[in-house]
Amino acid sequence: VQEEKIFAGKVLRLHVCTMEGAEWLEEVPEDTTVEKLKERCLKHCLPGSLEDPKTVTHHKLIHATSEKVLTDTKTVLEENIQDRDVLLLVKKRAPTLLPKMADVAAEEKRKQEQKAPDKDAILKATANLPARCVDRTVTHHNMRDFQTELRKILVSLIEVAQKLLALNPDAVELFKKANAMLDEDEEDRVDEIALRQLTEMGFPESRAVKALRLNHMSVTQAMEWLIEHADDPSVDAPLPGQAPAEAPAEGAASSAEAAAGPSSEEGGEEAKDELTEIFKKIRRKREFRPDPRAVIALMEMGFDEKEVVDALRVNNNQQNAACEWLLGDRKPSPEDLDKGIDTNSPLFQAILENPVVQLGLTNPKTLLAFEDMLENPLNSTQWMNDPETGPVMLQISRIFQTLNRT
Repeated sequence: VQEEKIFAGKVLRLHVCTMEGAEWLEEVPEDTTVEKLKERCLKHCLPGSLEDPKTVTHHKLIHATSEKVLTDTKTVLEENIQDRDVLLLVKKRAPTLLPKMADVAAEEKRKQEQKAPDKDAILKATANLPARCVDRTVTHHNMRDFQTELRKILVSLIEVAQKLLALNPDAVELFKKANAMLDEDEEDRVDEIALRQLTEMGFPESRAVKALRLNHMSVTQAMEWLIEHADDPSVDAPLPGQAPAEAPAEGAASSAEAAAGPSSEEGGEEAKDELTEIFKKIRRKREFRPDPRAVIALMEMGFDEKEVVDALRVNNNQQNAACEWLLGDRKPSPEDLDKGIDTNSPLFQAILENPVVQLGLTNPKTLLAFEDMLENPLNSTQWMNDPETGPVMLQISRIFQTLNRT
């Protein structure tokens, strides 16, 4: 018996796999180097590949369990490989080729051409231009003027829409349906998941609904509001838009039904009265609701409550903008918000002459959209995306921007 066989190391049976899916069993002594094992694997899966001496160095063996890359100079025993372990034979990725000097120079040149000029270059290029000083306060006022002008347009268009819809013989029924849609919309505004979270904490559902509406559906802020107002006697009082106001409209409806017989003229007057009540009811639902947190924060700065509410109304419940308004010239005033645009102005005439706007003003939904945007400007996006009111708002915006440039 040969001496090397007597003192030979333990033979390990190893499962070898390739990325192509080939599998086989290799039996090697534990003192075999990883390089020798790799050569045997390559002979098995790539016959004739060893003619190129670089083939061995272009492959590597990986221990599947530990994901360790095996070192060529170490033995199987030194790499702590056990019987029936799985090895993966992988071809190494080709090294990234270094870019040519010509390519590097071209890339640097392109970057230099696209590089923005520095301050010195800008001053040199603009040295002969007349100096102009842009007044940032004027720019800020122009932005405010845009919001004020748009609000005036909506106020005037609401009046026109009401007059046009009052001439429709089905106006009362149309607005009853619109009012019902408005009720459904108010209900849909409550986030059911947020409401369930608050009720599961033990808060009454009616209070939770009120808290969510006052805090823009934020569960955390609503919970804090409920805790702060737990002992407030008016905590269960309904919001302004939720106050029971069915009596006037119902009374008007019953009077309209009762007056159906005597004369068409009296019936028309009753219908007008009923329509007026419906308009009032819709307007009540769209009343401005100041953010209670912003009110408290601004009042703590020393401002009167009425001033704070006026500031928040002018600045769409934006606390920082309201603070600037209170500390500044307080323009526009709350009274300016209820004024319409000059009906003889070219802007208003151009809007009324637009066919899309004319058609939209005969749709009750357009009037509801105007009312909503008047009190809640943040809802403008919702109405811009609506298939019925979106085209009208788009035309108004285009006309305003066109005339504002001239």
